[in-house]
Amino acid sequence: MNNYLEFEKEIKELEQEVENLKSPYGSGGISEVDTKKILDTQNQINDKLKYIYQNLNSWQKTLVARHEDRPKANFYIKSIFSSFTPLSGDRYFGDDKSVIAGFGLIEKKSVLVIGQEKGEDLTSRIERNFGMMRPEGYRKCIRLMQLANRFQIPIVTFIDTPGAYPGLDSEQRGQASAIANSIECCMSLKVPNISVIIGEGGSGGAIALASSNKVIMLENSIYSVISPEGCASILWRDPSKSLQAAEAMKLTAKDLLGLGIIDEIIEEPLGGAHRDKELIAQDIKKSIINNLNYFNNFSREEIFDHRKSKFLKIGRDKGFAPSSTLSGGKYIDENSFISKMKTNFKGKYLQLGLLALIIIVLTALFTVVK
Repeated sequence: MNNYLEFEKEIKELEQEVENLKSPYGSGGISEVDTKKILDTQNQINDKLKYIYQNLNSWQKTLVARHEDRPKANFYIKSIFSSFTPLSGDRYFGDDKSVIAGFGLIEKKSVLVIGQEKGEDLTSRIERNFGMMRPEGYRKCIRLMQLANRFQIPIVTFIDTPGAYPGLDSEQRGQASAIANSIECCMSLKVPNISVIIGEGGSGGAIALASSNKVIMLENSIYSVISPEGCASILWRDPSKSLQAAEAMKLTAKDLLGLGIIDEIIEEPLGGAHRDKELIAQDIKKSIINNLNYFNNFSREEIFDHRKSKFLKIGRDKGFAPSSTLSGGKYIDENSFISKMKTNFKGKYLQLGLLALIIIVLTALFTVVK
């Protein structure tokens, strides 16, 4: 570990102590390594990590999601998929290095893999634009998703971005429409698409590739329409209130699973994904395989309807309209304003019809009597 967060100071001190104990060269020359003390100190580290990471608040989870050592999309693509063939360019303007896209194999099954890549060091981060995609990046993804849809190839996306790039050049090339078209493309697919949020899932830059049949989050990742700092700046004009903003935004995996925004949480190794990269890669691979197998017996229309119903149901059970159903591929909200109006109109028409009938009968009777 080279980088530690503010709340990991004690862990840093203990790990430095372990490193010193492992060295046989002390101030008095060569000495015997105290294995018992090393083991005891390591147990202390594990206990502290367990306590700290079980009690992280939303802002601290945001910091973990942004951790410099956290595994990036490029690592997962190399670890999980074989025979990966990267493809470049949007066929309009150029290529976007902040997103890796291409076809690969998982368990001998072809998939399209798309990963937002932040970079590992300063040079690669500048080259990757810190994971902030430009319009050509989204158009590249659209082009490849349409290709995968044509050849019935499932799609897997790795989400890790603070948001789409807001620069002048991006706006001039149609950033907003590129994001909207990407969301539309994801929603219209008739092949399974699975999104894994591995770090930051920020703003429309994340949603553009995460409008999927299954949205999966790592335990310490985040997913929101804006960063906590941005939210605090807008609501309170004070970026230092990021903790309050993070808590209010419900951006953690646990909160979002409860709200029905995501479908699954993958537990991370003790101390975060960056402490055991190989283990978390194996867990993600298992989850992807299980979710792909789930759609094996689905028809193309059923896959489309599954995604449609998933997004239409979001917020319905905990919002203003608690009861909702899907029937025949059409969404029916029994407590919606429109449904109630239809019911009321039907009742009114019946009442008016009965009243008209009574008037006709009474008129006829009076005519006969006369």
